Amino acid sequence: MKIALEQINTQIREDSAGFIRRANVDYLAQLTKIADEIALHRDKKPIILLSGPSGSGKTTSALMIEKILDERGIETHTLSLDNYFSPLTAQEKELFAAGKLDLESPRRVDSPFLTEQLREIYHCRPVELPIYDFKESLRIQSGKILHRKPGELVILEGIHSLNPDIVSFKDSRTAKIYVSVRTRIEKNGVLLHPSKIRLMRRLVRDMLFRKRSFTDTLMMFHSVEEGENKYIMPYKYRSDYDVDTFMPYEICAYRGFLLEAFRQMPEEPLVADMLDFLEQTQPVAPDAITPDSLVCEFIGNGQFN
Repeated sequence: MKIALEQINTQIREDSAGFIRRANVDYLAQLTKIADEIALHRDKKPIILLSGPSGSGKTTSALMIEKILDERGIETHTLSLDNYFSPLTAQEKELFAAGKLDLESPRRVDSPFLTEQLREIYHCRPVELPIYDFKESLRIQSGKILHRKPGELVILEGIHSLNPDIVSFKDSRTAKIYVSVRTRIEKNGVLLHPSKIRLMRRLVRDMLFRKRSFTDTLMMFHSVEEGENKYIMPYKYRSDYDVDTFMPYEICAYRGFLLEAFRQMPEEPLVADMLDFLEQTQPVAPDAITPDSLVCEFIGNGQFN
């Protein structure tokens, strides 16, 4: 699927609030249809596995589905696969400090522990949920007990959620969702690849919330893409539902965060096509993005945390 940049610009100039609202409603409709089907099979498939590459909007999509189901009276809990990472060994910490640790590797996940907890959750037995301290590279117990009741649902979101070697759980007991940007933006016959839209998302998010410079995020691009191709894409065929997380107005919102910085990097090959599109994109102020938008996962001030 593709959309013309001029079409986006026209909509922003003529009715930006309405354009944003309609796009948000359309995305919610995608998720609502999936939530309705999940609700129908919740007794047989109470575990929902949601996966997608970096910058795909996994967290917000999972929390939006949770909200839809909660509002239908179906109590739903969302867990992050990140909290099931194994603590780093001393050697791994050295590799991490040197920038040589494969951060995308599924081996970072403690699969036996995760599978054990999912089995307990499925059988409605209480578990104490873990939380991963990224600053210290340690997994600790949160003190929060999850005791799923019959009819309740649990969403596990993370990049390796569809990998059967990591989430070793029967297919007959799970619903599987794959989310990513699928739509391309077209300008004068040139297409902006979805991976670059996800990169824009990560650049903004990393700068605002992870204190990571644009240069650092750009340096990680190729290793992140390699990891996606090795560890995530091979399993997307397992999904029951595919979701395009593209928001038609989103690069208009990223323009103010990225444009001037990109202009200072004219020789950076990763930036060239993004800069060309942003130069001709109608801007939208961050405060025009409503809190129910998936875009808030990357620019902040959203209702889904």
